[in-house]
This record gives sequence, structure tokens and C-alpha cells, in this order.
Amino acid sequence: MTKKFDRSAEDVGNIVALEHLNLTVPNQALAALFYVSGLGFTRDPYIDFGVLNFNNMWVNVGEQQFHLPEGKPQVFRGHIGLVVPDLEKLRWRLDQVGRALKDTEFGWEVYDDHVGVTCPWGNRLRCHAPDESMSLGLRYLDMDVPPASTAGIARFYRDVFATPAISANGIAEVRIGTNQTLRFIEKHGAIADYDGHHIAIYVANFSAAHDWLDARTSISEESNQHQYRFQALLDPQQNNPPLVELEHEVRSLTHPMYGRRLLNRNSGQTFFTFHRGREAFVP
Repeated sequence: MTKKFDRSAEDVGNIVALEHLNLTVPNQALAALFYVSGLGFTRDPYIDFGVLNFNNMWVNVGEQQFHLPEGKPQVFRGHIGLVVPDLEKLRWRLDQVGRALKDTEFGWEVYDDHVGVTCPWGNRLRCHAPDESMSLGLRYLDMDVPPASTAGIARFYRDVFATPAISANGIAEVRIGTNQTLRFIEKHGAIADYDGHHIAIYVANFSAAHDWLDARTSISEESNQHQYRFQALLDPQQNNPPLVELEHEVRSLTHPMYGRRLLNRNSGQTFFTFHRGREAFVP
């Protein structure tokens, strides 16, 4: 008897990757202390690299990045979900940098399935152990949104971007590529005003969503041939105001950065635990 397979489980939507989260920081030295020394991530050695780099700072996290230009601190309205290679070593590093970050909003706490960390400016992160689909990277974003908005948000991603998206019990879940998720979670009570942070995504059908957004004058930037931006998430079935704002930097698969191999260090290597030839992170 021929075995039956669920072939739909292998489908990948039109959004193939969540590439970076951009958050401005007022002090890149403190940002490096937190993201590189504390979390164990890697300053990109090739792009926007330098001691006095007032434009931007790129920090590699597996196949994803944080972009950290200098400016007024931006805070993602929700939780940033990360996968790190070793939670025990993460806790050790966080303890070490805590002394230098004691006068900031930095803090951390151990939970059953993750380590919760707050960055020096209030961003909330959840660090999880590796699993079969990711050893190091940006796994998900959980964003706070107003009540009664998630059904329309799911429709937006499903209808406009042709990517799997469902809505139930006040949560819209958008599947990206093979191992990433955007979740929008309804919150009763005050939600902070949008402060301009953005995400970058790669899409296979680059023009369809652009044409839909352009017809509704929702393109916020025509960057170049390979990239555009929009900010307002709209319900395709309604003519109401935006459901929520989150700037998306939308890139095509012909974008020069698509598939760029990011260098990641083995954060377990120290002067006292050095092993020759193991400097690079291997998933």
C-alpha cells in the first residue's frame, strides 16, 4: 500500500525569508557590548564596519541580522524570538556584561523554555535552544496589535503577499520560508506609538504585492530596481485605516544581498577555552 504524504506541509509561501530587524540605538558601543559580547552574535566584518560608524552597524545572527544605526532608541512592540547555540553559555555571558550595563534597562531571567532578555533600551528578546530547523538565528517576531485586527492582518499577508497566514484566538500567524514566523497578538490596553523600526523580507513574486500597494498609494519608498518599502498593513476586505504600522523593506530574489553568506563566530571560544580551527560557528 502506497504511503500517503501531506504534500502541503512542504509548501513555502511567497515571502521566503525575514532577513533583518532594524532598530536605532543611541550608543553603538553599548549595542556591541549587548549584542556581540552578551548575546554572542557577530559584528559583520565587511559591511558598515568600523570604530566610528555613525551610519549603521550590522550584527549577524545565523542567516539573519540586526541593523543598528545610531539615533533615538527604537523599541519593537512585542518580543523578538531568537535561537542561540547554548543557553548555559548565554547565561554566563549575560552575567559578565551585566556589570557594564547596570545603569540601563538591561536585564534577564530564566524561564522553562527560554531565557528572557531585555536590551539596554527596552527591547524584549526570548532566546531559545537549537532545534532541528535552526541552530542560530532570528526565529520569530511577536508583535502587539490592537483588538479585532488580526483577522485583517492575516488576510493582508495571505491575499497580498501570497504567503500562508492564519488567524485564531486573537493571534495572526504568518509563515515565512521554512523556519520563521511573524505573529501579531492582540493586546487590550495601551500599545506604544510606532517609532519607525523596520524589517526586511525577500519575496519571490516581487511585483504583485507592489502593484496592489501602489494602487492604494501605500508605497513609502521606491528604493531601487530590487527594493521598495511600505509601512501600513491594510485589510484587503475593508477600506478602513491601517490595521497597524510596521515598515517592510521588500527585496526581490535578484537583490544583490539575497543569499549572501553571513559570517558567524563560535561564541563558545574564549582565550581560556580556545580550540584551534573552531573559531567559526558550525550549525
